[in-house]
Amino acid sequence: MTIQIEPSELGFKRPFNHEVCQVLRLSNPNAESVVFKVKTTAPKHYCVRPNSGHIEPGKTVEVQVLLQAMKEDPAADAKCKDKFLVQAVPVSRGLEDASVGQIFDQTPKADVVERKIRVVYLATDATSANDSVHGEEPPAYTSPAGANFQTPAPKKIDSNEPSPIPAPDFSEKKSQSPQREAPTVMSNAKSAVVNALPSSDELKSQLSEANAQIQRLKDRLADQGLRQRKTGGEATGKAVPATMQQSHVPTASGVSIQSVACLCLLSFLIAYFFF
Repeated sequence: MTIQIEPSELGFKRPFNHEVCQVLRLSNPNAESVVFKVKTTAPKHYCVRPNSGHIEPGKTVEVQVLLQAMKEDPAADAKCKDKFLVQAVPVSRGLEDASVGQIFDQTPKADVVERKIRVVYLATDATSANDSVHGEEPPAYTSPAGANFQTPAPKKIDSNEPSPIPAPDFSEKKSQSPQREAPTVMSNAKSAVVNALPSSDELKSQLSEANAQIQRLKDRLADQGLRQRKTGGEATGKAVPATMQQSHVPTASGVSIQSVACLCLLSFLIAYFFF
């Protein structure tokens, strides 16, 4: 008993970020029916539909082998170590209605036919793989005719041309300007005070006028005291008692309010002009 399997190896094309499907064709050239099983060394990576079944004489059954999607493609030079095993046994008389498992259990191991199928990773495009096998190189791409790309030379800066952005001045004059600003303000204030104060000649004239005013005030006060005494003596025509004279003495000898005001004004003027 024999069984025919096509292709002899399963080739899966890249990329493997999605499911990739290949088909195995199992043919039965025998006169009796055959049952088969398909096994793999990597059951988590492949899905086989159907993985077992009956094949009538002279018939062919197609088996789909699905490679599950991978997170990352294997390296280009990586060799796949996955393999498939196809087992087939003839259906004996009396077992036509039995299941595939029962038939394999009741068949001796010596009568089981086994065929191994290797798995191969193929390139993305078959044409590119064929070109690499025959030694053909891909066409070279050149720039369009007449295109001349050159790196522009750096522009020379002329020292005579004005710069669009003025360069900052870090000279000593700029750093010393804040220190010289305070003496300038002091000198301006001093000149303003000097200009506001009167000159020495004006002070002397004002002082002489003040002294004359004081003298006039003293004379006026003395005249007023004498007048009061004369009017008081003529009105009574008698000798003034000693007690009354004593009471008038402090009034005559005292300083009036006007004299106090003048003295205050004088002291203010002296303090203002000399201090």
